[in-house]
Amino acid sequence: MYSSRVQMAYCVCGTTLKTLKLAAFFRPMVTKRLFQKPHLMLLTRALTSPAIQATVDVAAPDSKDVVARPQWKAAIDLKWIRDNKADVAENIRQRNSAANLDLVLELYGRVFKLQKEVERLRAERNAVANKMKGKLEISERQKIIEEGRILKEGLITMEEDLLKLTDELQLAAQCIPNMTHPDVPIGGEDCSTLRKMVGNVREFSFPVKDHVQLGKDLDLFDFDSAAEVSGSKFYYLKNEAVLLEMALINWTLTEVMKKGFTPLTTPEIIRSSVVEKCGFQPRATNTQVYSIEGSDQCLIGTAEIPVGGMHMDSILNESSLPLKYVAFSHCFRTEAGAHGATTRGLYRVHQFSKLEMFILCRPEESQSYHEELIGIEEDLYSSLGLHFKTLDMASWDLGAPAYRKFDVEAWMPGLGRYGEISSASNCTDYQSRRLGIRYRPELTTPSKGKGKNAPTQFVHTLNATACAVPRMIVCLLENYQQEDGSVIIPDPLRPFMGGLEVIAPKSK
Repeated sequence: MYSSRVQMAYCVCGTTLKTLKLAAFFRPMVTKRLFQKPHLMLLTRALTSPAIQATVDVAAPDSKDVVARPQWKAAIDLKWIRDNKADVAENIRQRNSAANLDLVLELYGRVFKLQKEVERLRAERNAVANKMKGKLEISERQKIIEEGRILKEGLITMEEDLLKLTDELQLAAQCIPNMTHPDVPIGGEDCSTLRKMVGNVREFSFPVKDHVQLGKDLDLFDFDSAAEVSGSKFYYLKNEAVLLEMALINWTLTEVMKKGFTPLTTPEIIRSSVVEKCGFQPRATNTQVYSIEGSDQCLIGTAEIPVGGMHMDSILNESSLPLKYVAFSHCFRTEAGAHGATTRGLYRVHQFSKLEMFILCRPEESQSYHEELIGIEEDLYSSLGLHFKTLDMASWDLGAPAYRKFDVEAWMPGLGRYGEISSASNCTDYQSRRLGIRYRPELTTPSKGKGKNAPTQFVHTLNATACAVPRMIVCLLENYQQEDGSVIIPDPLRPFMGGLEVIAPKSK
């Protein structure tokens, strides 16, 4: 998934939400776009035990005395957090996270203590109920009934307090990010380290044009009409640019399928809870997610989300792993807070086509599959003759789900700098613990007793960009431009463009 420059905060403080009034599609006279500020829904950190559902109290969404309850609860191993407090605290510091570990541990202690008290009252209530089974005098029976009533009322109050406190604990614990690979450089983006450099910067003997100028000269884009129709950061592709997009998709799909990946197309509107479970923030300040007004649904920013959700709340057979997918989708991003020269043209847009790779595997295999994913990306971009570098991204740039992330940045002559075209992330069990995706290991030795199955484990998930179309078009146009204004099509793409070798200026 690309766009690592706009990172996910670990604990949400604002509540701004992009909304889409889809109902307006069915009311021709409606033209006003509305925005709203819904209640805060925090991210989650999931470490053990299955995810469970919780009811959302929406009876009075604007009332200050209504407790905001999560729609779902992550499988958080609070005991592990407590027992590894020093490591978790250091990880939070190294990732520049806003998570409040002290609050989490304080709430955990209070919940643990209250849970014990609830269990004690339940035992007393059961003991009182058992007294009613024998023959009793009327006065004695009435006394026991009254005792049971007092215990029941006290238990109801205490269970309500426990539920409220558990929700507070859940929301606080959800801010804790994934742990970090020991080799990840610590610090901001500038601390990221170079893993690999491929190719060389092309030397031009003529003034270089950027992709916006090339697209205008070759009649490939229409940004002005798209701005009128949809708004800024939208575009029309025209003529050979359309063929180029289709060629990139079909060529990439063909190449990745050779590596054993199953092709998918995905839903592009999904439930907000699935977005959250994958580690994104539909309701955060500067959210990158478009949420649909009046519903619990969002537009996807990457196919990683619906692919991850496809196996939600399931137990997989170990023999089925790894599951390797390459998914095509359109992606939608608000690009909130994006400014500067890199927002011009196709580099940073609200809607684009992308092929995303996604793997579910056994925990011990995730590091090797991470290397496989970055290797596939590098092979693809090398085949297109691009000059690029691969970076091991620093801790502040990982985002909450990633244990480790590699970015690929390609040279863009018109921009005069490297621009990110893809990334590959190992999220270990961060997403699977939220999504409830487990597998059951196969027993190495037959069990003599019945029902002796191996305990389930959470899978590891990984994602990587195979092809983000707009930025690939930027790279190809700018790197393959010629002095006469034409653009050469790289050899691998020509069969997918009907044999077209050059995009030439149109005859006047």
